[in-house]
Amino acid sequence: MAEEYPPVSFHYLVSFNGVGDKSIDTRFQSVSGLSVEMQTETVKEGGENRFSHVLPLRPTYTDLTLKRGLVKDSDLITWFTDTFNSMQVKPVTLDIMLLNENSEPLISWNVVHAWPKKWSLSDLDAEQSGIAIETLELHYRTFSINV
Repeated sequence: MAEEYPPVSFHYLVSFNGVGDKSIDTRFQSVSGLSVEMQTETVKEGGENRFSHVLPLRPTYTDLTLKRGLVKDSDLITWFTDTFNSMQVKPVTLDIMLLNENSEPLISWNVVHAWPKKWSLSDLDAEQSGIAIETLELHYRTFSINV
């Protein structure tokens, strides 16, 4: 059976290693920030006015943002609040898996040395009928792609 390309982006799972194994902590409304960009330095060469040399320095990674409906009894939220309350950062590794139609991993990203940076809740508004959404922001060191 031939795989369909491009794959859909709505069937995925996030797995935190060492934070708990509750299924509620694997499901998110959205995942964003899986991005890397090379920092550069521009060097001008003496006597050469037609162009400048752009040299690579190091990659930088954006923060990872996870959104979901507000849940109770979450090991992930306990990890976040423990970090904020005790100021003891305990980094973990997590996997983001894009799944195929049989819920098997099609491609995954292994995110290394992730730690809680920010937690926020959507506005509580009596004039709206929306769901309370919590946003979890993580800083991480690097990621690798597993095909």
